[in-house]
Amino acid sequence: MTTLPGPTAPLQHSAPGSAATRHDLRDLAIVAHVDHGKTTLVDAMLRQTGSFRVNQIVADRVMDSGDLEREKGITILAKSTSVQHGEVKLNIVDTPGHADFGGEVERTLLMVDSVLLLVDAAEGPLPQTRYVLSKAMARHLPVVVAINKIDRADARSEEVLDAVYELFMDLGADDRQIDFPVLYTNAKAGTATTDLSVPGEDLRPLLDTLVQHTPAPTFEPDHPLQLLVTNLSANDYVGRMAVGRIRQGKIRMGQRITVVREEAEGVDGSVEPGRTVTLNGTVTSLTTARGIEQDDIREAGPGEIVSVAGLPEVTIGDTITDPVDPRPLPRLELDEPTLRMTFGVNTSPLSGRDGNLLTSRQLKARLDREVLGNVSIEVRPTESPETFDVRGRGELQLAVLIEQMRREGFELQVSRPEVLLRTLDGKVQEPYERVTIDIPPDFIGPVSQSLAARKARLEQMTTDADGRVRMEFLMPTRGLVGYRGQMLTETRGTGLLHQIGEGYGPWAGEVDHRTSGVLVSDRTGVSNAYGLFNLQERATMLIGAGEEVYEGMIVGENTRPGDMDVNPTKEKKLTNIRTHSHDEGLRLTPPPPITLESAIEFISADELVEVTPKSIRLRKRLLSLHDRRRDRGKDDDLRRAAEREAAVTG
Repeated sequence: MTTLPGPTAPLQHSAPGSAATRHDLRDLAIVAHVDHGKTTLVDAMLRQTGSFRVNQIVADRVMDSGDLEREKGITILAKSTSVQHGEVKLNIVDTPGHADFGGEVERTLLMVDSVLLLVDAAEGPLPQTRYVLSKAMARHLPVVVAINKIDRADARSEEVLDAVYELFMDLGADDRQIDFPVLYTNAKAGTATTDLSVPGEDLRPLLDTLVQHTPAPTFEPDHPLQLLVTNLSANDYVGRMAVGRIRQGKIRMGQRITVVREEAEGVDGSVEPGRTVTLNGTVTSLTTARGIEQDDIREAGPGEIVSVAGLPEVTIGDTITDPVDPRPLPRLELDEPTLRMTFGVNTSPLSGRDGNLLTSRQLKARLDREVLGNVSIEVRPTESPETFDVRGRGELQLAVLIEQMRREGFELQVSRPEVLLRTLDGKVQEPYERVTIDIPPDFIGPVSQSLAARKARLEQMTTDADGRVRMEFLMPTRGLVGYRGQMLTETRGTGLLHQIGEGYGPWAGEVDHRTSGVLVSDRTGVSNAYGLFNLQERATMLIGAGEEVYEGMIVGENTRPGDMDVNPTKEKKLTNIRTHSHDEGLRLTPPPPITLESAIEFISADELVEVTPKSIRLRKRLLSLHDRRRDRGKDDDLRRAAEREAAVTG
């Protein structure tokens, strides 16, 4: 494949004593809402700039290298690549588009000098578009806007561009920021144009615009090394590798490097300001991205995005600097988690059959390793040594972590997500979400009714050119937990839901979660078709015949409120009386498939999801029927005592 020619941009330095500029390098990030074509556009850039051989077979969305990323069709981890456009090297970071992985976007923006904002030509700006743009504008980064998927039959590029201008104004853009260049792209075909009436032939207009509008890296020629670590990777041969951009100075193989942390943790885990800790090491490996490969290099200068090995204890937010003249940069500041779940050791009677990582020690080590590379997740101890409090940005982020652990061989049990509350001026506050729902007009009534019960407030409603209705709600995060599956049921699978964090607001009151009860197995055994046939008339069964069950395991969803203890192992007693043949042929309704996401959304506060490499089961937190009754009795006693106290004080 022929490499696109580009502008000539030699390396230049300014006068001694002043800032120097690298005109041969540009650092930028591609940001957008989920599924607006970021990774596909990076694919096209790599192909057209000669990053692949002519006869090389390359998979679609080559940057989405993880199994989960390919299965779900979304980007989970930010990844860097580079393309050569003439004499200018473009370092490009592909970022996640889902709100739950916003921590990746926040870290990425610290490495780049501009942002390429992709917007779908039909869907227009969506919640994550607003989020990533607000972060870029807060750092005063130049923005290049690309209206993507202009080949869609329902594309409305001009209306979408007007919506983008409105979004910039809503976010308080100044005159310089709102004067952004606009291109129209078809990432799948690999074309870009500055004029809709002139079809594009390749991505040269886009690459030229990025080179022109992305500021070249500047640095001080005699400044000591400064490299802010924004990500971590691992190598089987050299160990932990710190990924980041060189702000000042140079780094080379064999060089002595150091990390100076301004705050050190005390023995009890508390942070003690004023103390510092110094870590020293030697650069044992130095790599940078060229295309989709990581190439070993001997030396790197300012503006380069590199991976460095040689400091086994380095963490995200550290500054790698010169031990002779250490000058650490300010540490990362990220948005706080809004949800928490408990991860615990699997205590069901069927534990240990599928996985090989079962103990609390192994579970804690894995969670500590996750925190090391993902600073948007927090892990805290609980009263029990076998359970841990895991905090994150959303259900999907935590579900992805659980799925990764499941595939690694872990067995664990997780609770329903709960929001993190805080108190301000003596009043309880909870996190809110801005939710955008795209549905056919026939389902406006059911969706509005169910969201009203979850304390949602309708902010805006518009009708697209294809007749679909877009509704924007503001609602507490508690109300959103478990709603996605209900929305798909109400809209018969035609609804689309997007959300983004909106900060904290006043407590909205009690929110209905699940109005129906569940069917709970009252004994251990193997489910039988005869027992399930008699139960499916009053419930939706979640298991089929021939499956192992245990006491306290949830086997179905009750059609009425309240739980019911049942016997799914019941067999038909044999007699010597002749029966009709239709009595023998029992027909069971196939159970719906249980995914990890649907299981987490379904369970209530007194229930858990049992996760193993081969199975996903639902269970009660207390397995014994006697224990559950005793626990309900305690709750009733506390409620009656509170009512009596309220009556006396009133």
